[in-house]
Amino acid sequence: MRAVVIRERKDQLTGYFLAGVAAASARAVLPRALLSAGASNAPAGRTIVLGYGKAAAEMAAVARDHLAGPVIGTVVTRYGHGVAGSIRDINIIEAGHPAPDAQSLAAGALLLDQAKQARVGDRVIFLASGGGSALLCAPAERIAFAEKQAISRHLVLSGVPIEEINLVRRHLSRIKGGGLAAVAGARSAALLTLVISDVAGDDPALVASGPSIASDHAPEAAIAILAATGWPVTPELSRALHANRRPPADPHPVDIVATNGHALRAVADQARADGWNVVELGAGLSGDAATMGRAHSAMAVHYANQPGRHLLLSGGELTVQVRAAEGRGGPNLEYLTGLMAALPPGLAVAALAGDSDGIDGSEDNAGGYFDAESRATPEQCESALQTNRSYDLFRDTGGLIITGPTRTNVNDIRMIAVGADR
Repeated sequence: MRAVVIRERKDQLTGYFLAGVAAASARAVLPRALLSAGASNAPAGRTIVLGYGKAAAEMAAVARDHLAGPVIGTVVTRYGHGVAGSIRDINIIEAGHPAPDAQSLAAGALLLDQAKQARVGDRVIFLASGGGSALLCAPAERIAFAEKQAISRHLVLSGVPIEEINLVRRHLSRIKGGGLAAVAGARSAALLTLVISDVAGDDPALVASGPSIASDHAPEAAIAILAATGWPVTPELSRALHANRRPPADPHPVDIVATNGHALRAVADQARADGWNVVELGAGLSGDAATMGRAHSAMAVHYANQPGRHLLLSGGELTVQVRAAEGRGGPNLEYLTGLMAALPPGLAVAALAGDSDGIDGSEDNAGGYFDAESRATPEQCESALQTNRSYDLFRDTGGLIITGPTRTNVNDIRMIAVGADR
């Protein structure tokens, strides 16, 4: 009977995770946003769709179903995150993530070219989602593409928050920080930005580094981040960062159509309907993943001493301190490993953590799961954390959660079920 309960708990938490992902998908949220924006009414000219991010292809497919009149466009997404078949009138490019590649460079050139084609009477719709910072690349003047690639890799491995990484990316680019919208609106086309947010606080200027939304020019802040992570800031690089000031884009409507909060609310609603006391820990959590897992273990112990069944629910985006270049495992597995390492033995706990885009870090898993029967020992957990081998740990315990690309991206969904056998 215990094995049956354990299996049912894994299925239940996995179902909650998938419900959260579905609630933040383009299919669920974009039709209403397009209707509100009047997309079903054809403009005098054309609609130009420009998209970037892990959700871009799905957003474009949904948008095309609801757009009236002539349509052209291009979107860029991560390899494997496209949609089956083609999208009428809209090109799909797949490119590298988390570091840009030649396809990212080609996508940047094509989107800028199509933005330049916008004229009075045209409507330009920007479809922004997380991951677009790497996928859409157009280096600033005096910044070599190879240098930008190397800086991106360095920052991703440094463990600094994604907001800081994207601040640097904006200053290395002529397309981010409003650069794309400045080109598209130069001849008075109407602009609209629709955003699936993967950033804490849901500032649309930070999603994909804001190609359609102007941001402050702060080269000294970018230089400070690079210096703090050990990247050598040469005089040439400093001059290029200071010189990369773009004309501001015209203000235009921006609609954040899906957030981490959408996903967590869907999880909470379903869990409450199943009789769980949902303890909401927040949608904007950030910091070191393993450290957060250890901190949440204390909360699990507290609720284990309370009557009833409790689901501790959290979101946001955590980071990994890279100790071993050959390590495997993303923030969600590191979080779960830190949680396991700190939990007292025998505690009735099951936990699942996964990235809503279906990719935890750079592996093939969305995240992981453990329960009382599949928990690794504290010694195994500490070893995995020291060598960044959490993927191997969960592979060996059978705890990997593999969904494949979900074609949305609203950060992580983490659940700790306490009193799971009651």
